[in-house]
Amino acid sequence: MEKLDLTKTFKEYYSAKPHAELVDFGEIHYLSIDGKGDPSGDGFALSLQALYSVAYALKFYYKAKSLDFVVAKLEGLWWYDEVVYKGLTVDSAPTSVPRSEWFYRLLIRIPEYVDGDVLTLIIDKVFTEKKILLAKQVAIIKFNEGKVVQMLHVGSFDREQESLLLLQEFMRQHGLSRNGLHHEVYLSDFRKTPSERLRTILREPVK
Repeated sequence: MEKLDLTKTFKEYYSAKPHAELVDFGEIHYLSIDGKGDPSGDGFALSLQALYSVAYALKFYYKAKSLDFVVAKLEGLWWYDEVVYKGLTVDSAPTSVPRSEWFYRLLIRIPEYVDGDVLTLIIDKVFTEKKILLAKQVAIIKFNEGKVVQMLHVGSFDREQESLLLLQEFMRQHGLSRNGLHHEVYLSDFRKTPSERLRTILREPVK
C-alpha cells in the first residue's frame, strides 16, 4: 500500500527561495485549532498536543481503509488586535506586539478525502481515550489565500524580522498590500532543531 505524502505530492507548496517571490496555491484543506498566547507557553503546547493527536488518529483510521498518509508539516496563521496595536507593518508587528497578545491558528494540511463525519468520530475517540480536552476544538477548514509573497527564513524565530523586512520591501516595490493573516510553514521541528538551523517559510497574502 502506497502512503500519500503531501509534502512530496505538493513539493512547490513546501518549498521557498531565500528571497521574496509571488506565488498562488489555490484552495487547501487543513486540520486546525485556534488559540492565543505565547508560543512558549503551556496553552500553545496543549493546542499542539490536541492537533497532533487528532491528526495521527485520523492517519491510523484511514490506514485501516488502505488510504494511509503521512502527517504533514505544521503551519500557523498569526494575528493580533489591530485596533489596540494600530499602524504596524509586516516587519514591525513581531517586535511591537507582546507574545502573549498574539492569536494563532495551527494547521496541518490533510488529504481532500478526509471526511468531516470521520473527524467527529476521531475527536470523540481522542477525547474519551486520551482525555485531551482541546481535541473538541480541532476542525477541518478549507481556504484559498490567493496570491502570497513568500520566502525561506533560516534561523531563529527571533530573527524573522530580517526576512520580513525583505518581504515588506518586495511588497512596496511591486505595489502590493496585505490581504490576510501572516502564515508560517515549519519545515523543521522546532521542538528538536537548534534555533540557528530552523527552516521556516514566511508567507504574506497580498493584493
